[in-house]
Amino acid sequence: MYRALATTNALAAAGFRVTVLTATRETFLRYTGADTSLEDRVDPSIEVVRVPFEWPVLETDLRRWGAGRAFFPRLWQKYRKRLDVKDFPEVGYGPWKGPLEDAARALHADDPVDLVVASANPNVDFTVAEYLHRTAGVPYVMDYRDAWTLDVFTGEQLHPDDSRVAELERTYVEGAREVWFVNEPIRAWHQQRYPAAADRMHVVANGYDPEFAPRARLEPPPAERPLTFGYIGTVSPKVPLEPFAEGWSLARGRTPELAGARAQIWGYLGFYATPSPALQRIVDAHADSGLEYAGPLPKQEVRGAYDTFDALLLILGKGRYVTSGKVFEYTASALPIVSVHDPGNAASDILRDYPLWFPVADLEPTSVAAAVEAAAHAARHATPGQRAACAEFARGYSRDLQLRPRMGALAAGLGHRVDEGVPS
Repeated sequence: MYRALATTNALAAAGFRVTVLTATRETFLRYTGADTSLEDRVDPSIEVVRVPFEWPVLETDLRRWGAGRAFFPRLWQKYRKRLDVKDFPEVGYGPWKGPLEDAARALHADDPVDLVVASANPNVDFTVAEYLHRTAGVPYVMDYRDAWTLDVFTGEQLHPDDSRVAELERTYVEGAREVWFVNEPIRAWHQQRYPAAADRMHVVANGYDPEFAPRARLEPPPAERPLTFGYIGTVSPKVPLEPFAEGWSLARGRTPELAGARAQIWGYLGFYATPSPALQRIVDAHADSGLEYAGPLPKQEVRGAYDTFDALLLILGKGRYVTSGKVFEYTASALPIVSVHDPGNAASDILRDYPLWFPVADLEPTSVAAAVEAAAHAARHATPGQRAACAEFARGYSRDLQLRPRMGALAAGLGHRVDEGVPS
């Protein structure tokens, strides 16, 4: 959501009149969790149109269940999956296609749209772009945050070439004015797959939001205070939380510089508001070693949380195509960064020249412990010059700098300059 927020605000700042189609507030509050403090960050010129969204599979209120679901849950689940993909091949989200297209049609009839920027996932969002392009010739941008047919963790193709998903993606990509990806490996994969659209594919890295980014710390923490390592972000089942926890416990138990140290996990344990029981058990098993789950963190409080950290934990799932938006925000802190992920991850390409980067050699607990210990030493002894070099490294990754070239290109494509105002 941070990327979507930054993109819409950047469009408004470039002079576009922006209307956002999104789900209702209740959808996020009930099912995924929401940081409502971010609503104040939406440019006041932006109009928000909320399109009702139903998510029956996640409905936990038994009073809203029909008799078929209550008495025949397995049959109901099979029926629900078939219904979900009837109009669009995306379980859970497919039925939203109709309401989205209805909203887009009404919007365009009332105030003609000149450009659509569709941000996924869910990938059903792309249908608005394709629909207005097909029916009214409106150009569009596909903004991928991960990928649709590529598993960014395994590198495998998720859908066969003759599937509905593959056919739709080819149609959408080849019809797009621009296609955005978060890193070069993901773009290269798609360029090879869709060579006809290769020159319209661009890397728009996630970057960090300057107004939320941590303040660069150029001085070490007080010598008498135990160190605090921090992680901010979603902990998905793909994240190697258990190898990290074992390595952390090993390092803390044998290294004087880690005496009394804490490792705090801020964010969601899993993808939903309720923490994943399996991930919570891992944290609880290592509580005696100072591992803590601190809960979700509103964006407005992120900068304050960074002020309490002495080193940062970048714990990512395996995958050549995995970067994570937190990489960029982490660099702005000028703190030591421990990378607990496969060395081949795309995040390594970003951090390779960061002066206080401490990657693991592999995900064995002894390797994790060694990286944690090296970062602890740096937290105590890194010089102001080393920290200043980290802050300088981070400057080029602010999100506004990442978006600015694309804003100019989109405006120029519509025959306008960003300083003279552009259509909606």
